[in-house]
Amino acid sequence: MADRKTRLAVILITSLFFLWGFALNLNPILIPHLKKACQLSDFQSALIDSASYIAYFLIALPAGLFMKKFGYKAGITLGLLLFASGTFLFYPAAEMRHFGFFLVALFIIASGLTLLETAANPYITVLGDADSATQRLNFAQSFNGLAAFLAPLMGGTFILSGKTLSEEQQLSMTPAELNAYLDLEASSVQMPFIIIGVVVLLVAVLIWRTRLPEIMEEDEIEGVETGSVLGEKNLMLGVAAQFFYVGAQVCISSFFIRFAGKVAGIEEKTAAYLLSGAFLSFMIGRFIGTYLMKFIAPPRLLAMYSLVNIILLIAAVSTTGMVSVYALVGVQFFMSIMFPTIFALSIRGLGAKTKVGSSLVIMSIVGGAIFPVIMGRVSDISSIQTAYVVPAVCFLVVLYFAIKNNSIKNVTLGTSH
Repeated sequence: MADRKTRLAVILITSLFFLWGFALNLNPILIPHLKKACQLSDFQSALIDSASYIAYFLIALPAGLFMKKFGYKAGITLGLLLFASGTFLFYPAAEMRHFGFFLVALFIIASGLTLLETAANPYITVLGDADSATQRLNFAQSFNGLAAFLAPLMGGTFILSGKTLSEEQQLSMTPAELNAYLDLEASSVQMPFIIIGVVVLLVAVLIWRTRLPEIMEEDEIEGVETGSVLGEKNLMLGVAAQFFYVGAQVCISSFFIRFAGKVAGIEEKTAAYLLSGAFLSFMIGRFIGTYLMKFIAPPRLLAMYSLVNIILLIAAVSTTGMVSVYALVGVQFFMSIMFPTIFALSIRGLGAKTKVGSSLVIMSIVGGAIFPVIMGRVSDISSIQTAYVVPAVCFLVVLYFAIKNNSIKNVTLGTSH
C-alpha cells in the first residue's frame, strides 16, 4: 500500500513539472507576439521574462516557509490556484491591450509556479531511494522537457498569426485599421490561456482530494540543530550557478524566434515550430542525460555539457544562416540536465535545511528576469546575434560550479527546471 501511495504521489508530482514547463515555455511565443501587439522594443518585450522570473526571487523564500509550516500538499494546492488565477487575467489584459496588465498576470502565474517548483523539486527526490534522487528528478524534469516541446508548437499554431507588418505598412494604415489589427493580434491569447486555467484548476482539485505522503527530512525527525543555511558553501555556489544558468536558458529560448528571423530570414510561425524542435531535443537530452548518469558522475557530465554549450554559442555568434540557428538548437540539448543537476548538487545532505535551501535555489531563478533584459539592451544597441554572447558568459559560471563539485565521488542527494 505504501509503495502504491508513493507511485501515485510520483505520478501527480511529475504532472506538475509538465504544467509549469508549459506555462514558462510560452514566453518565447509571447515575447514576439506581444512585441507586435503592444508595439514594444526588444528591451520592453524582455520584461515578459522579468515579470515571470522576478516572482521566483520574491516568492520562493515565503513559499519555503509556508511549506515548512503547512506541508508540501498545501503549497502545491495554493500554487495551482495562483497559476489558474493568472491565466484567467489574460482575457481582460488582451481586451484592454495593456502591456502592464499582461505583466501583472504573468507575475501571478509565476508566483504560483514558484510554489510548485519549491515543493515539487525536493518532494520528488525524497519519494524513494536517496541514491537515485538525481536520476528520479531528471526523469520528472523530462516531462518539463515534453511541455517545453509542446508549448511553442501549440503557441505557434494558436497564438502567432504569422503576419508581421513592416513600419511602412503600419504607416500606410489609418489609426482605426491599425487598432483593429493590433486588437486582433492581442485577442489570440485569450482562449488558449482560459483553457490552461481550467486544466490547472482540475489538477488542483485532484491534488487536494488525493492523500499524499508528507515527507519529513531525517534531521527534522531527530530534532537536530540545523544552524544557518547561509553557511552552506556549496549551496551558495549552487545558488549562483543556478542564477546564471536560468539566465542563459531564458535568453536562448526567448529571443530564438527573433534570432532566426534576423540571421536566417525565417518567418515567425516556422521559427516557432523550429523552437519546438529545439525543445524536443531538450526533452530527449533529459532522458539521455538521466541514462548517462549511471556511468558518468553528474558533476562531470555537467562540466562537459557546459563546455560544449560555450563552444556552440561562439559558433552561433560568429557564423551566419542556418548554421547559427542549428547551433542554438544544439545548445538546447546540452542544457537539458543542467537545472535539476545543479539543484540536486546544491541541496544534497542539507537534512532539515532542505526546504529553506530549496527555496534559495528557486530564488536564484530570478536570473531569468535579469539576463534577458541585459540581452535585449545589447540587441537594441548592436544586434540580436551579438547579444548571444550574454548566455555564453553565463555558462562559464555553471562550468566553474561543476568543476568544484567534480571531486565528489558518491552523489547521494536529497533533491533537484
